[in-house]
Amino acid sequence: MSTPNIAKEDILNAFNYRHATKEFDATKTISDGDMKFILKTAHLSPSSFGFEPWHFVVVQDKELRELLKPVAWGAPLKLDTASHFILGLAMKAPMVKHNAPYIEHMMKEVKQMPAEVIEMYSKFYREFQERDFNLDTDKKLFDWSSKQTYIALGNMMTSAALTGIDSCPIEGFHQEKAEALLQEKFGINTDKYGLAFMAAFGYRKADPEFPKSRRDFDDIVTWK
Repeated sequence: MSTPNIAKEDILNAFNYRHATKEFDATKTISDGDMKFILKTAHLSPSSFGFEPWHFVVVQDKELRELLKPVAWGAPLKLDTASHFILGLAMKAPMVKHNAPYIEHMMKEVKQMPAEVIEMYSKFYREFQERDFNLDTDKKLFDWSSKQTYIALGNMMTSAALTGIDSCPIEGFHQEKAEALLQEKFGINTDKYGLAFMAAFGYRKADPEFPKSRRDFDDIVTWK
């Protein structure tokens, strides 16, 4: 596989171009190929121990989008105008505890590790949960999974910006009510998955009203 050769200036231009798009042009639709490309960057994203504790639901059904509005105060305008709307799900404790069947499946069937490697990897993963990160409650385990989904979210937004597609990450939702809706209307097993984020993708209706602002670079980076 050849080494990617993307100009640094082009990447920085994409980051400067990207903004949290509040309203999209509802007349423009992302092509199937472009959306699959964006989702593929989520699929190829890294995760802690490589266990991929995520699932992504692409909500295109208008009735389902309407159902999301009352439980997601930050989303109504995006739900109406975005070409594609994604729910980022993170695995809960029954899926990601060190002795969970899913973890065994990932090591055996997906990664196809030899038995001796599985034994060593399982030991490291258990120690990571119990000692290093103290992931001793269901909430902590879900928060850890959610951190992984944000890596995929960042990659999706960046890949979109690199191809001239806009996006908006959304945390403006009531988690408990949203998950009840996902269980009832979306067929999501919320014993296994929780809602980590929502994200809208499409094409901006207008350019941002204000220029991008950030803290001074030297305020956020320390060299030692």
